[in-house]
Amino acid sequence: MTNGSTRNRLKQKVKSHIPKDWLTEIRIAYRILIETIKGIAQTGFVINIAIITTMAAILMIFGTVFRTTLSLSSIVDEMGGSLEISVYLEPQADVNATIKQIKSIKNVKRVTFISKDKSWADMKREIDMPDVDNPLPDVLRIKVNNVKNIDPIMAEIKKLPDIQDTGYVKDLVQKVEVVNKISHTVTLVVMVVASLLTITIINNTIQLVIQSRKEEIEIMRLMGVSNWYIKCPLVLQGAIYGFAGALIAIVPINVVQKYLQMVHEHFSIPVFAFAQGLVVLSVILVGVIFSAGGSLMSIKKHLQV
Repeated sequence: MTNGSTRNRLKQKVKSHIPKDWLTEIRIAYRILIETIKGIAQTGFVINIAIITTMAAILMIFGTVFRTTLSLSSIVDEMGGSLEISVYLEPQADVNATIKQIKSIKNVKRVTFISKDKSWADMKREIDMPDVDNPLPDVLRIKVNNVKNIDPIMAEIKKLPDIQDTGYVKDLVQKVEVVNKISHTVTLVVMVVASLLTITIINNTIQLVIQSRKEEIEIMRLMGVSNWYIKCPLVLQGAIYGFAGALIAIVPINVVQKYLQMVHEHFSIPVFAFAQGLVVLSVILVGVIFSAGGSLMSIKKHLQV
């Protein structure tokens, strides 16, 4: 037993010092690449162009909707940051105490006090007012950190003493939030549809390749060729279709991004951080991952390896 265990340890030690045959690995990778190119060639020029352009159209729609959603999110965030709650104080209100209480509320970003005398003076400058006593109340302008927090903050403010009334452009906020939710839903639906279409197209394409090379694949299996060597060129072929379609789709998506950039600049709204890079990366990943996934599904379904 001791001699056997010593012999095994020596074998492991010797094996660890044997250099790997990197040339063999390179040859295998080369053969896989050749088989991939062969599969693309056997599919035919016209079919290849049809597959790539169809995928480019699908990915372009996805990328355009995704980029538009990012812009809408930026607009909503900016509007939320600029919207203010107006709080009208009672005549006997302790302004400093009320401001302190409001600032202690979570998600309140800033509180600005506007005296009734200033409001009355501004109004008299703009409108020819009769010589009457100032009927306006003192006002607090409250800015919140996110438009979603307006209603909870208003509910807290209404509980405070010395508050006469509150208000904000509720209809506008609600409409903007609805548009934002719709854009996110549309993006998700488009992504799911794009993924399903991509998988279906690639599935059918790889099925044709498998049928055209059925005898060749059977021979490789009889010769003891490993399953991954048979699968890899087909998966890589699908990934190449997805990548090529994504590269074509990026061109019109960049045009859309330029126009959206102009809209942001016109209204002085900051662009979503890394929007362009995020959209390009997402389009490439969706194209490659789902195309490769469609190939793998087709292999499992029609090749049984």
